[in-house]
Amino acid sequence: MAAHCSPTKFRPKVTDSKGILQKNREFLDFFWDIAKPEREIRLKAIEGLIAYLKKIDKLKYALQRLVDGLAHGREAARCGYSVALAQLLSVFEDIGLQTILDQIKGKHNLQTVNKKQVRNVAFGNFFGVLALSQSTRLAKEPQVLLECVRLLQKISLYREHLQDLPRKTMVDLLSETPQEVFEEVLLGALQTDLTAALSSPEHLELLLVAMQKFPDVLKPKKLKKLLGSTSVINSENIPKLVQVLKMAAQSMKKERLLPAVAGDLLQLSLREGSFQLFWSEAVINGLLKDQTGPSHYLCFRLLGSALPHLSTEQLQNVLTGEVMKQYGEHVLSLPDRFKFTPEMDEYVSAFLQGCPDSDRQLAVVVGFSLLTNQGHPVIPTHWKVVEFLGPEALKSYVGWLKDMFLEPKMEVCLDFVTRRQKEKQESEAVNVERIFRLRKWIVPRLTSIVDNNQVKKDEDLVMDIARFIFCHAFFVIKKKSTDIPETENVPSVPLDEKSRAVVVNAFFGLLHHLNHLPVLGEPTKVETLNKKPVLGVKADGCMWLSSLVQYADLLLGKPKCLQCHLSFTPEQRKAWDGMIQSVEALQKKAKKSQSPEVSAFQQLFLLVGMNLFKSPQESVELIHDIQSCVAKVQAKKARKKKASTEDDGEEPHWVEVLVEILLSLLSQPSRLIRSICKTVFSRVCPHVTQNAISAILDVLDPTKDSEESGVVVTDEKDEPRKEKGKEEATDGDESDSSDDDEEEDEAMEDEVDPNFRLELMKVLQGSGATEEDNSDDEELDDEAMMKLDSSIASLFAEQKKKIQAKKEEKERLRKEKTLVRDFKIKVLDLVEIFLLRQSTSPLVLGMIEPLLAVIESGMSSETEQQEQDFLRKAADIFRNQLCRGKQYCKNVEDRQAELHDMLEKLLSRAQKLSDSSISLFYFSASLYLLKVLRGGVQAQTDSGDTSEEGKTAEIVGGMGNVDVERVTARYTDALVSFMTRRNSPLTGAMFMDLFSRFPTLCKNLLDTAVEYITGGAREHQQGQACAVVLKGLQSNEVQKMVAGDRWTGICQTTTLGKGFEVKNKMILEKMTKALELSLFLVKTIHHQNLAVDLQPLRNTLQSLNKNEAFQKSGHMEDTYWGVMKMFGMKKAEEEVEKGPTTKAKKKGFLPETKKRKHSKKPVVLEEKIVGEKGKPAASPAPAGDGEQGKKKKRKRNKNRKRKHSEGAEAPAQSPAKKTKKKAAKQGAAKS
Repeated sequence: MAAHCSPTKFRPKVTDSKGILQKNREFLDFFWDIAKPEREIRLKAIEGLIAYLKKIDKLKYALQRLVDGLAHGREAARCGYSVALAQLLSVFEDIGLQTILDQIKGKHNLQTVNKKQVRNVAFGNFFGVLALSQSTRLAKEPQVLLECVRLLQKISLYREHLQDLPRKTMVDLLSETPQEVFEEVLLGALQTDLTAALSSPEHLELLLVAMQKFPDVLKPKKLKKLLGSTSVINSENIPKLVQVLKMAAQSMKKERLLPAVAGDLLQLSLREGSFQLFWSEAVINGLLKDQTGPSHYLCFRLLGSALPHLSTEQLQNVLTGEVMKQYGEHVLSLPDRFKFTPEMDEYVSAFLQGCPDSDRQLAVVVGFSLLTNQGHPVIPTHWKVVEFLGPEALKSYVGWLKDMFLEPKMEVCLDFVTRRQKEKQESEAVNVERIFRLRKWIVPRLTSIVDNNQVKKDEDLVMDIARFIFCHAFFVIKKKSTDIPETENVPSVPLDEKSRAVVVNAFFGLLHHLNHLPVLGEPTKVETLNKKPVLGVKADGCMWLSSLVQYADLLLGKPKCLQCHLSFTPEQRKAWDGMIQSVEALQKKAKKSQSPEVSAFQQLFLLVGMNLFKSPQESVELIHDIQSCVAKVQAKKARKKKASTEDDGEEPHWVEVLVEILLSLLSQPSRLIRSICKTVFSRVCPHVTQNAISAILDVLDPTKDSEESGVVVTDEKDEPRKEKGKEEATDGDESDSSDDDEEEDEAMEDEVDPNFRLELMKVLQGSGATEEDNSDDEELDDEAMMKLDSSIASLFAEQKKKIQAKKEEKERLRKEKTLVRDFKIKVLDLVEIFLLRQSTSPLVLGMIEPLLAVIESGMSSETEQQEQDFLRKAADIFRNQLCRGKQYCKNVEDRQAELHDMLEKLLSRAQKLSDSSISLFYFSASLYLLKVLRGGVQAQTDSGDTSEEGKTAEIVGGMGNVDVERVTARYTDALVSFMTRRNSPLTGAMFMDLFSRFPTLCKNLLDTAVEYITGGAREHQQGQACAVVLKGLQSNEVQKMVAGDRWTGICQTTTLGKGFEVKNKMILEKMTKALELSLFLVKTIHHQNLAVDLQPLRNTLQSLNKNEAFQKSGHMEDTYWGVMKMFGMKKAEEEVEKGPTTKAKKKGFLPETKKRKHSKKPVVLEEKIVGEKGKPAASPAPAGDGEQGKKKKRKRNKNRKRKHSEGAEAPAQSPAKKTKKKAAKQGAAKS
């Protein structure tokens, strides 16, 4: 009996001296790894299994194990076992395929299997045939191949589990089968499937693959026997083919792929020459008329996949048919997530990349461009597929776009109208509106070709596009000119004002793109002159802007052939000629000696000259101002050569005039003007004066209005925005864009005007309608009622006009505010450029207070997105370009008093603010002024004394022009304010930054910071004091300055502070900072062997750890034990010392702190029970703090009573239970 009860005692010891068990374990592990989900592990296990079987003959077991695993419950395991079996059959060719197939059929028998295992067994048969197929030996054994096909036919009935996998596998088997084997063996077996080809996608796919693989076997006569017709695609089979295609579309709905049977049918139609029949009857009249989405998506996929296989004529026919029209309606009607556009773009891109024929490329691009909705093409203006057009096709496409602009052939377009557009369509204005919409799309389409750097284009094509747009934007063609190719074709429909405004805006957008266009072709001259990439110039070094100005001058010189749309007055023409002469003179000077001012003036002349066609009057004045600036610059250089000291009088400096010109240009909403103004200002930065900086800062001054700044902000983009909004509302399904306006109208109408109410009461009283006495007896006659109605109607009409006027005024103010804010954002660009280029200039110091005023006003103003962008940009410039700049002004000897006053003012303002985020900017500005006043300390501290005392003296005196006592007093006041005020805007990070950057001030403020480790207003300030002191003490410069007795005294004072008392145990921040400071001090004291008594600190830390209420977080605990380690105490040792003070936790009992406070009787009973067992009795739980609610006490009393009754019964019942258990065990042993 003992042997039966514990058999492990008498089990003999297993020895594996020969390593047999280890080898078996290794062999079995291969099968475990083959079933794992990781693909790399499976492949590695298969390789190891094959290598193992080549050495040791265990092939029979391996095959049995792999065949069993084919029906595994996990997909990854089935795939692994199938691949492993295929590899074994491929490597060990002596294994019979018939044997393995019989083994698969016997193991995975669908007739005898349990219903729950049908799915796994079906997959086992499928993966077994798949393994035989992948062994590459199946074609050599036709009989096995035939049985495999029959097995696939059998398991294809289990479609709910396998779907169409068996049919796809049969198709794969056919593609690898020789023709002789197919004709002799498989054709008879597949007779039923091939006959039912028009019944399902799988059967049809099988037939199509067989026809493609064995055309000599499945001849028309054979097809006649199988299908009843000599071909698959004919008028009789079209209805059946349509049904099969619908079934295929539904089956591939989730995969979003073209069904294989549809692709094979398309290929068959192209081979047999029946594409037109297939496309018109099966696709257009069959699938397209089906209202379901999958059928339409299948039509679109057939269209995209057919593009590479069609000729030019077939492409033109397909791209102008009903499928394309349905595609256009689909794009406009469905949300973006359901649109087919991305997939169609992939089809077109693949076609353009793989088709070398430029005519076919052009046919596809033009076909998609002709798909229009009321004249507006469906494809976007920035169509990325144009990147793959060849050079010839791209030129032809640009020529086609230009021809369509000049002579819109609306009858050629494949135009469609949505349902909502049909209801609002006006027959009289349709043609004119369509022409406008088409031209509105063509111009951005041309500019996008220039804008896209991925498009393969040359300079001639770019210049051709720019000349075409400029000519039709500003000129009207009268007759042809041989010198100007753009005059050969006159627009058949003259451009109206809306179309011309679109072309004008597009031209200036094109100029912006040309100004940032990289060099095209072979930039030989530019590369030799500049190593950096040059933008905005041609290969010969000439600017694109200059070339267009020359072309404009050519057009102006042909008044008989072209007429300017805005005819120049004699004054304007004179200004144009003067601008041309000035540019030529500057170009000559640039050839002699290059200077930034010359190129800046040249670029500015060209910009204003082009702007002369858009706003002539303002541009004339700007041209005169620029010419005066150039004249002043030349005169100044001449006076320098003559060494003249004549004063200019009261005339402003030329750079001040130039800055005013730039500000006036920036007031216009144009990206081109903004980029050129930034370029010009960066080149004249070295000549900027204080007045010029003041003019820039006055624009940003929040205390001044836009009128006081002297710059008028224009609103030239309102009309294009309105037109764009109207067009977007008519492009597709109209959106409810007027909801916000209606809500504003309702809100304004709800606000009843008291004056309107009084007027209404007067009207009603005058007619007697409000007299209560006559309301019941007499009524108004018809004449009086009509008079009352007219009076009320006129009163309400007047009130409505007032409400509309208020609304318009509110909208006008909103737009004006938006334009002003946008203008200020662009002006900030000039400030940023100056800080980047002239960071060492003394003029930078005058920007500190204005920028701070901008930031402070932005923090307290509205929270609109544009306001936030402006504030973010201003703060970024101030923080990164000014305060953190590597270069700064160092020569301020004549402005020491002024800078000290500014520093005191900034510090005082930082302490008075209520927002710490704004106070941070003021404090950072004061640190920047300190850096400026310190200047180049290296020059002042260079001396021949190399001793330690000499170096220390150098460091102490290395504050340059800083009045150390005065500055120390100010920062001391700030530190005291931070430590004593409960809601101070200052933060500890500010003083840590001060201590790390200026060691001299750190030395002076260190004692004050140490005092507030215990004297801070709150625990937060005390913790920050610890952090600030730690930052200062970690500095090597500070340690050198306070070396000696003072350093020892600071360490002693800091370690004896009262910052570690138990009363602050719950303030994690303070305790963490204090422990970090203690760790550094103890390390430093031990390393430098300082005479500091650390025993009080050790006692304090030990008392903290022994206090159970002191809870340490992860970081705090690590820091704590880091300090204790310096005292020679490790965590384990401390726990040993702490152990005896608390009783050990007994298994199965609650700890002492968790026991209830007033449990008396249960404790006595437990003591009795434990005493009987001979174990030490548990002591009663200590009394708690007693701060619990009355409800909890009541629940506890109830629980005590219930447990008391249960506990009283427990001792009497336990012996009986024990005896029963012993009797049961003895009875079991006897049996």
